[in-house]
Amino acid sequence: MKVFLNPGHAPNGIPDPGACGCGLRECDVAKSVADLVEHYLTAAGVEVVGNMQDDDLYTITSVANASGADIFVSIHCNAFNGNAKGTEVLVYPGSDAGRKLGDCIQRQIVDSLGTVDRGLKARKDLWVLKSTDMPAVLVELAFIDNAGDAALLRERQDEFARAVARGITDYEQMI
Repeated sequence: MKVFLNPGHAPNGIPDPGACGCGLRECDVAKSVADLVEHYLTAAGVEVVGNMQDDDLYTITSVANASGADIFVSIHCNAFNGNAKGTEVLVYPGSDAGRKLGDCIQRQIVDSLGTVDRGLKARKDLWVLKSTDMPAVLVELAFIDNAGDAALLRERQDEFARAVARGITDYEQMI
């Protein structure tokens, strides 16, 4: 199986760092976790055909579609009001394969890190979900503006990465 990874938002946070909170920037956390996911997938014999962070969503999806990837995984951090917390995975409505992939990743994160299970959410408006030719998910690891979740995002990036990688390999075994 070939995987395309997309850490959310612009490299180095310019022009868009994504969500910010509790001394963290989404672009930094997403890139760190994606790089670790790539490491764990490669060690497990899964081919990573892309690990691309860019603010231009058209470019990301075009490169992903041309890469021969079997799945697309975009990694992000959520934010709301400082009180919301937990993990959710966004999927394109009607994509059974995307739903299965999302469920595998969601399970691994929630079970491994004990985050609140916010479940899978269908989103037809997100460019990276609607413009990819392969099953795609957008993983919201945790809430960057919630003190408890932010502590996890700061201190347990390796565990998040291992959980995402295990979710991908769980999905690979299902198909």
